[in-house]
Amino acid sequence: MRVVEGRVHVGTDGPDGVPAYDSVGEFVAALDDASTTDTAVQAFDARFVAGRRHLESAVEHANRSMERGQNVADDRAVEILCYAAGRRQIDQALEMGVGQGTSPILVVVDGPAEDRVATRVTAVVAPQEAFGHADPERIAALFDVTAAEREATDASLQTLVCERVALLDVEK
Repeated sequence: MRVVEGRVHVGTDGPDGVPAYDSVGEFVAALDDASTTDTAVQAFDARFVAGRRHLESAVEHANRSMERGQNVADDRAVEILCYAAGRRQIDQALEMGVGQGTSPILVVVDGPAEDRVATRVTAVVAPQEAFGHADPERIAALFDVTAAEREATDASLQTLVCERVALLDVEK
């Protein structure tokens, strides 16, 4: 798994130096053009990602569910999205995706052509450090991590999120 960090703008009037797309669909089409059939590409709003381990766990679980035929999505990239969001419903998982405006993004590239595809993805986004943009309050809300739960443990938010990712297997 490789992660491309960057920034994009969806909509009108984006900042200079940031690739602008008229719609989320146009951005997704650009990512699709960069991908290959055997290498998954999935973009996330970096504010919803609890850390690298969060994405690694989602990829591991998604790949395992595809291998076992227990997947909820036909497309491996969408399966990765579902695991990363801890949701079985694709429309609910899309909350972690790229939306309107300018966003720090993390693009997961996983498969045999990772290096080649990651290089092509860098042409679709403006390179910029994005792991540092996690928003703990957004993450806690998305994953239903309560203040009481956080106070009751010394586990990091990333660890609690990874538990939610793993629990998706139990909910299937």
